[in-house]
Amino acid sequence: MPTLYKRGILIVADSLMLIFALWLSFSLRLESWYWPVGGENNAIALLMLFAPVLAVPVFIQFGLYRVIIRYLGVKAFLSVFKAVIIYSAAWGLLVFISGVQGVPRSVVPINAMVALFTIGGLRVLARWLLRKIEDVKRAKKHHFGFDMGFIKHRPAKVVIFGAGEAGRQLAVGLGQSHQCILLAFVDDDFNLQGRDLMGVPILSQAKLVEFVSQHQVDDILLAIPSISRKQRNKIIEGLRPLNKHIRTLPGLANMARGQSDYSQLNELDINDLLAREPSVADEALLQSQVRDQVVLVTGAGGSIGSELCRQVLQRKPKILLLFDQSEIALYTLNNELQKILYQLSQAESVGFSGEQNQDNASKNNLGNINLMPRIVPLLGSVTDEKRVRDVISTWRPSIIYHAAAIKHVPIVEKNIAECVKTNIFGTLVMVKVAIEWQVDRFVLVSTDKAVKPTNAMGASKRCCELILQALAAEVQPAFGPLLSGQQSVRTEHKTQLSMVRFGNVLGSSGSVVPYFRNQIKQGGPITLTHKDVVRYFMTIPEAAQLVLQTGAMAGQELRDTIEEKCAEVYVLDMGEPVKIYDLARRMVELSGLRVKDDDFPSGDIAIKVIGLRPGEKLYEELIIGNNLQKTQHTRIMKAREEYLPWDELTPWLSSLKAAAENSDVLMIRTLFKNLIPEYIPEKKVADLIYNEQRNNKDKFDQKKFQVPHF
Repeated sequence: MPTLYKRGILIVADSLMLIFALWLSFSLRLESWYWPVGGENNAIALLMLFAPVLAVPVFIQFGLYRVIIRYLGVKAFLSVFKAVIIYSAAWGLLVFISGVQGVPRSVVPINAMVALFTIGGLRVLARWLLRKIEDVKRAKKHHFGFDMGFIKHRPAKVVIFGAGEAGRQLAVGLGQSHQCILLAFVDDDFNLQGRDLMGVPILSQAKLVEFVSQHQVDDILLAIPSISRKQRNKIIEGLRPLNKHIRTLPGLANMARGQSDYSQLNELDINDLLAREPSVADEALLQSQVRDQVVLVTGAGGSIGSELCRQVLQRKPKILLLFDQSEIALYTLNNELQKILYQLSQAESVGFSGEQNQDNASKNNLGNINLMPRIVPLLGSVTDEKRVRDVISTWRPSIIYHAAAIKHVPIVEKNIAECVKTNIFGTLVMVKVAIEWQVDRFVLVSTDKAVKPTNAMGASKRCCELILQALAAEVQPAFGPLLSGQQSVRTEHKTQLSMVRFGNVLGSSGSVVPYFRNQIKQGGPITLTHKDVVRYFMTIPEAAQLVLQTGAMAGQELRDTIEEKCAEVYVLDMGEPVKIYDLARRMVELSGLRVKDDDFPSGDIAIKVIGLRPGEKLYEELIIGNNLQKTQHTRIMKAREEYLPWDELTPWLSSLKAAAENSDVLMIRTLFKNLIPEYIPEKKVADLIYNEQRNNKDKFDQKKFQVPHF
């Protein structure tokens, strides 16, 4: 129905309700059914009929005909109250001015109360009817099969954990949705337990098990944003045995406006799945590293690189250089960072304007916004020395975060030569140009797979570490003809080299968490490479903060001798490693499902072991040996590990370069083994080109010696 028609119907209904309210007010006051003597010729009857003419303009002014009835809220009813009171007062004033006899004064307040009841009640009734009609339509839609899939045919029964302000706001937001029924709140505050909130009981966690079973609760919604991570993890662990889907707060403002609904509640945070306390950043270290500096991030479009860029931008560098060879990744990241930059400039403008007088606000705001960071997106490969030199010589960054790498173990194992070119010689190009242009600091993003590597990715990252360790101990390292093919030139460098090594990053591309979530949504099974695989885990923000902080710590360390100048490997105290099988079970149970196994064959999601992938090992380590030292950050440590001097390392690198350019996979593996004694590759070579060429050679040899038949 067109909006104009709906407003017309509402105006007519209000008019009738107002006349009815006046008639009822007279009847209540006179204690008998009242009817004006003389009908429409009676002055009182005319006043009754005139009431809509007086009220409708007031109602229009207060927006009573702009409100969407089915989404009426507290603010809308407040508008109804104000409009009715003003109309009633105006009608009473009209009676007084007109001098009509026979109108008791008490009719005016009675009329106000009755009109408020009828006008407000009319809207409540309309809202209820409209919602019922929607429910019937939705039920018919499901019944006739127009909306198939994993959709419940009944509203979900939910419990909100947390009866504080966040829980109340969530309940109000859910009230706008027709997809759920709120059955109870749960709270650990003894003063709240046993009481009612918004018409539903507040339970203790001890009584939740029985309540969930009796009322067939579907979901538990967490509304406890103010508690610590440790307390939150304890609560989640207590909820796991219930096997109910646990979700967290959405954007409350959006829910209250009807822009988000129950189906858009968020899955549990990655930190909840990790079940450990994340490390706390040292803000002073982060600020000292990048504020008002020119910062270059390679691999900026990747998981770690993009988070580095976000955190660097929040701390207001002078210029942020984004370097990546992926056009779409660079485009996406640049758009995101520009939005962040706009928000920062708006916040600065508001804060700065509050401190200045009105006359100088505009001028000062303009100057303040000009101090905002500049973002420069740059396409290019880290293996292209000319491009890298052009970038560094043009903007002269004071710090480089080198996150560019080929990192997916199975893919790398099948493309070993490209891994050597990008990971090893891309790093060598970056650090060479950084030293030549005297960049203050260079931070390499490494991995725990570099410790006792069993795959090409880990071995390549260990080679990158060896390069930095060797160069850090050299006063005048010689690079040519290693890269440029020209005669060796020794360059004095003042660049502070450091590297940071951490475990698997939850939420990154290729991470098990989104992979498992997708498998759970599809109904399983969850595929594991091995039941006993364990990994160290951290979140992307933690990893980025670790990189930023270690770069700052490396720059603050003083060394008096060449021996002390070797580059340390920084590692994060990541607690106990996580068993991947346990993580998978946790994700299934917190999704409200049961694991299908021998103990529970009727479960929902099976966990299937498919075998280790090429180059994968059961467990990872963070250091070689036990030589760990403390740093100024309680969760960050450093290790000094053995390395080859630069003059001894360069012949090995020259051989690796030649082998990579010739795609000689067997030679690369042999050189890795000689260069990294801990490297233990799988016997079977997984490289795609190597295997394809060998198969073609076998076919060719068979055809060559086959006797033709005539």
